[in-house]
Amino acid sequence: MLASPLFDWCGGEVREGKDLRVKTLSAVRLEDVQAVYGGAEGTLWELLMGEQIHIGGFESSLDLAQNAGIAPGMHGVDLCCCTGAGMRFLCRVCGVDHMTGVDATERVVTLGRSRCEAEGLADRIDFVPGLATDTGLQEGKFDFVWGEDAWCYVEDKQALVAEAARLVRPGGVVAFTDWIEGEAGLSQEESERFLSFMKFPSLWDRETYLEALEASGCIPQIAADTGRFGPFAQLYSTLLSSQFRLDALKIIGFDETVMRAIEGEMAFVVELAQAGKIAQGLFVARKSGG
Repeated sequence: MLASPLFDWCGGEVREGKDLRVKTLSAVRLEDVQAVYGGAEGTLWELLMGEQIHIGGFESSLDLAQNAGIAPGMHGVDLCCCTGAGMRFLCRVCGVDHMTGVDATERVVTLGRSRCEAEGLADRIDFVPGLATDTGLQEGKFDFVWGEDAWCYVEDKQALVAEAARLVRPGGVVAFTDWIEGEAGLSQEESERFLSFMKFPSLWDRETYLEALEASGCIPQIAADTGRFGPFAQLYSTLLSSQFRLDALKIIGFDETVMRAIEGEMAFVVELAQAGKIAQGLFVARKSGG
């Protein structure tokens, strides 16, 4: 574990759930995630991945939107929206009429509002600060629920999926990508190291998400490994150590010890991805009724 004012790897012991599929790191809390995206760590992720802080960027968003049947005129809600890059994509590229984004980190909500204003989209995108598991938004209001590689940060994923199902109208769509455990599976040691570095309180696999969606009254239509994780993780690792190394050092206060540790953890993530132990899952489910 690395101790640093900027990058403090979370400790704790990984425990498997009762079905032996869910990996949980008890030491990670919402405050840890808020610290990531409220500070230098979030800035570093955006340097490497762009405003769309998820595996695959534009390609991934377009793939998810097409698979979910997102169409002009729709209204959607993005749970764990960060700065709203996904919502701006949906309004600009897919013709979505209006988006509402929910996020628990004040800094990204403030930044997101500023970016929407600067891009002339403030009248089509609203931000709601708060928990994605308990949004307080009107039940059945939205044509679709959206998420991109962010639900891995939520402690109570069961409640998150239930909230997604509550918000979407009958016949509407729950569509998201997320970091999941791959088919090859993680060892105990690998889980502890990976979840600590990423500040994930838990990591679900494909089957656990499918069960949660079904339990919440949604009918899964797609649940697939996108195959993007390995090549894009390698891209980010290469950029960190080459093109963006000076920019990254500036973000972390030119601390070479921290830099080398981050590079080591990024290389470890690449190894896991290329071994099929972690993956980007794509899920599309339709709410019953309608």
